[in-house]
Amino acid sequence: MGSVHLTLSCGDYDRTRPLIDGRVRAEGLNLTAIPLPTPERMFRMVQNDEFDICESSTGMFLAGLDRGRSWAGIPVFPHRRFRHSYVMVNTEKGIDRPEDLRGKRVGIAFYTNSAAIWLRGFLQHDYGVAPEDITWVTGGEEEVDEWEAPAGVRIERAPGGTRLQNLLVTGEIDAMMYPDMVEAFREGAGTLRRLFPNYVEVESDYFRRTGYFPIMHVMVIRREVIERYPWVGITMMKAFERAKQVCYDYIRDQRKSSLAFFGAAWEQQQALMGPDPWPYTMERNRPTLEALLQYAHEQGITRRRLAVEELFHPSTHKYDPIFDKTIWADR
Repeated sequence: MGSVHLTLSCGDYDRTRPLIDGRVRAEGLNLTAIPLPTPERMFRMVQNDEFDICESSTGMFLAGLDRGRSWAGIPVFPHRRFRHSYVMVNTEKGIDRPEDLRGKRVGIAFYTNSAAIWLRGFLQHDYGVAPEDITWVTGGEEEVDEWEAPAGVRIERAPGGTRLQNLLVTGEIDAMMYPDMVEAFREGAGTLRRLFPNYVEVESDYFRRTGYFPIMHVMVIRREVIERYPWVGITMMKAFERAKQVCYDYIRDQRKSSLAFFGAAWEQQQALMGPDPWPYTMERNRPTLEALLQYAHEQGITRRRLAVEELFHPSTHKYDPIFDKTIWADR
């Protein structure tokens, strides 16, 4: 047990669970892991800096970093997701192509939301639909108090006490881009459909063309902690890498899953994305991070174009677990 006690809050994912349940330990640390869902975790971190190490949405991290928030990132990205499948449209609004979203009212969680940044990015760069072409209807307040909406972008707040998905079902908004699957769609609401019904094909093509597996979340450390203990950044990168490898070992055994076609899905992912689609390094994620930083600046999330190196503590810039023999000594 390490002598330095730190708190960690992150989502309870297959790739983080070994760190949460103690099968993987962070060297030199007495780590208290507190798994929490994103809204509660981020509210507590933003309001009170409640955790020493925390999983943050990239949108919130970038907007906060641009405005002086005292967090340092490490290149560990516990949540990534392709986003084309999360664009829902009302079937009565005549929206058949992404270009049909021009002039429409589109619901989003909030403007600085990570999913919304990536969705607006591919709309603009792949389909020529700029953020200014749409009226954005948000379901919540922005999580970075100092952030201001960019000029020329129309943002409205949904009426208090209403849910965006209900506005979509009734046609009060035309489409919706939400971080998670819309419940009404899952329950079979007849007025809703995906903009990209063939989303697996579309998302696979997107990855082949760009190489981007969109980064939703990043791990951050309170700056005063990593400045006092500069070794904590690499220590946590090692710990998350070990946890991820435990996850990979588990899912290679296809008997562990209840999904009938899990093996086929795993093989398809390997063929498309290689053996490790979740690399925890700065350099191997640079192209995706460069795209994210470009979108964030274009959309007014950040006031200037940040550099990739600014996101992460300097001690982590060149670290790559592939070349760290200490991780694999017991394998």
